[in-house]
Amino acid sequence: MTNTPKLRGMANVSFWAEDMKAAKEWYTKLLGVEPYFQSPDPDNPAYLEFRIGDFQDELGIIDKKYAPQAASLTGTGGATLYWHVDDVAAMLEVLKGLGAAEYEPFTERGVNWFTASVVDPFGNIIGLIHSPHYKEIWNSIHSA
Repeated sequence: MTNTPKLRGMANVSFWAEDMKAAKEWYTKLLGVEPYFQSPDPDNPAYLEFRIGDFQDELGIIDKKYAPQAASLTGTGGATLYWHVDDVAAMLEVLKGLGAAEYEPFTERGVNWFTASVVDPFGNIIGLIHSPHYKEIWNSIHSA
């Protein structure tokens, strides 16, 4: 059998922030947990990492001064990572209540399929999705 290169799943998504202390406070409030890893230390973080969600996905926040030189970090981020939630409309309101700006309004995409997105106070896009596919995978893993 040949070992063929393939994408095996999201290992980490990283966002950028100029004010790391404010980012730590905002994301801790949003996620309801403290970062499990902070470097170089909790008082002066240049990198924060949270484990969140059903699969303990890694969300990293990196000080913007460490961005690759070629990165264009002016304005809102480019790609949107969608996080599965049970109620997109309710989570959209939670995020807006924390100061995030609506980027994409609540949109029905199909039967029991909804999306929305916001821009956090640091210019990163947070996508929200309720996807029947996510639920199918979750159920198949947990019904065995």
